[in-house]
Amino acid sequence: MRKGLFGLALGVTALMAGCATAPERAQEAAVLEAEVAEALSLFKEQYPVTQAYLEKSYGYAVLPRVFKGAFWVGGAYGKGIVYEQGEKVGYCSLSQATLGLSFGGEFFREVIFFADWTALDRFRSGQFAFSAQATAVAATTGAAAKADYRDGMAVLVMTDAGLMVDASIGGQSFKYIGAPQ
Repeated sequence: MRKGLFGLALGVTALMAGCATAPERAQEAAVLEAEVAEALSLFKEQYPVTQAYLEKSYGYAVLPRVFKGAFWVGGAYGKGIVYEQGEKVGYCSLSQATLGLSFGGEFFREVIFFADWTALDRFRSGQFAFSAQATAVAATTGAAAKADYRDGMAVLVMTDAGLMVDASIGGQSFKYIGAPQ
């Protein structure tokens, strides 16, 4: 039973990882850019520490709308834009598969800050995966103002809508594609 659920979780991740990372049309790119701008504005309003991170980070990735849903086995998927020294350099997608006590669905926003070029390069090369649930809890309780970089990265998460009962295991994985020149 557990092996079957784990296999299903891996299948969900593989399916989501196959989704396109970069917008296929200019209209999709414009919508994503507007969503990113709105997400950053909301983060700055809710968590003033966001501005300090934007100023001191080498780069950052903004995922303005990630959906996470589960009924025992779950998954999450979202798209975003990656910036290096304030300039858009590409797109990214987040996928996550979970297994365990997990029911419901929610939307959330996520910003990942990179302290230096090495951390950003690790993200771009696909060597970056983690679970942001602990960070999400910290951000919603206001403790995010004291958070600092860990392994060259800092993450802020803001729940948008939904209700999730989650005691699952699973990590986020990311895919990066450079912006067309």
